[in-house]
Amino acid sequence: MESVFERGTDGPKVIVAAVDGSITSLRAASYAAGLARRQGAELVVVYVAGGSAMANFIPAAGAAVDEAQHDVATELRAQVETGAAQAGIRARFIERKGDPFNEISKVCTKVVADAVIVGASTSQGHRLVGSIGIRLVRAGLWPVTVVP
Repeated sequence: MESVFERGTDGPKVIVAAVDGSITSLRAASYAAGLARRQGAELVVVYVAGGSAMANFIPAAGAAVDEAQHDVATELRAQVETGAAQAGIRARFIERKGDPFNEISKVCTKVVADAVIVGASTSQGHRLVGSIGIRLVRAGLWPVTVVP
């Protein structure tokens, strides 16, 4: 029988925020940073560079997309480091490559996440196949907050 005093019941100690550079993901990261500050929790910000369909057709395009995604990650890392220092919170930035759902899930498992914060999808296609937020909720492994 589970106890009502399980890990995470007194507030999150490790909060994972997934970012992709979109306005909703940046709002989610801001929300997660505020929550981390109020809870005295560690903030783990994850950026996942997805594969490019163009790379299958034009090899040179794949390299350009990889470089652009790495540039986005570098900018996001700098924002996280600066913001964490200003807010006085512990934060780290993790850059991954692959399927966003799988990579975010792996990071959450590795850091023993108590909460996951993501931005709402702005893609029309996600109504059919499901957004990252919906997939994380369906996995049922962590409390997930989707920020509009």
